[in-house]
Amino acid sequence: MSNFNIIAKTKYAYIFSGILTILSVLALFVWGLKFGIDFTGGTLMEFKFEKNVPANQEIENTLKNLNLKSLTLQQTGSGSVLIRYASEDDKINQEVIKEISEKYADAKNLRTDYANASVSSELKSKSLLAIFWAVIGIMTYIAIVFRRVSYPVASWKYGAGAVIALIHDILITVGIFSVLGHFFDIEVGIPFIAALLTILGFSVHDTIVVYDRTRENLQRSSSGKGHFPEVVNRSLNETLIRSINTSFTVIMTLIAIYIFGGDSIKYFALALLIGVTFGTYSSIFIASALLVTSYNLQIKKK
Repeated sequence: MSNFNIIAKTKYAYIFSGILTILSVLALFVWGLKFGIDFTGGTLMEFKFEKNVPANQEIENTLKNLNLKSLTLQQTGSGSVLIRYASEDDKINQEVIKEISEKYADAKNLRTDYANASVSSELKSKSLLAIFWAVIGIMTYIAIVFRRVSYPVASWKYGAGAVIALIHDILITVGIFSVLGHFFDIEVGIPFIAALLTILGFSVHDTIVVYDRTRENLQRSSSGKGHFPEVVNRSLNETLIRSINTSFTVIMTLIAIYIFGGDSIKYFALALLIGVTFGTYSSIFIASALLVTSYNLQIKKK
């Protein structure tokens, strides 16, 4: 098996990741995210069609004159269509019902639900808390699991390295969606938060595999053989093919979902696709490299 000197490329990985992270943060500060009605409040209507269900584009054209903001349509598969838009005005809701009823005689309004703005604001804060506690939980778990690996790098640094890599993955994913929201009006809602949490789980799984192999190799070289950067590099090479193959199969599945899955999960799949790609990259080039960087700083201090 070829032995690539991955650790030697740390400088280039740091530069690449630093540039992407800075650009992502700038995009968030300048443009922010384009939130959907899950976070801004709005109306959800469901229409049942007795005959053929019209295409989403056809319904959009029917409602075009109403200038509905954040309009999204979702076919349920049971002969009905969900219509979401950012307005709670009852007058506008009546106009929507009127337009649909006049265009489609077989359309029946099954329900009209409202997403209150205050409730949506609470949902936004709870989503951020969910991500925060997930990160804290991951860091704590890794620190506990690797508590017996205290030489030559303290166990808590494994957790810190994994969390920095996770923050890197999340920031880049969110930054890309900030750009997509600004230039292509792509909105984020609850499915996007679910995607971010899934990215956290997938990315840290890949990182733990590398860390675990590093721990095994450290135990084998406890007699003094093997320099720490060399042990980490060997561990990366031993798990490299596994990481790439696992991620590749997931990425292929996500591409298929993005292309054929329909509008309801299209951007959920896209968020996962971005996160899984950068999660694999950070597990190989960032998380373990941070351990080596920490080790080198310890050596310089001594």
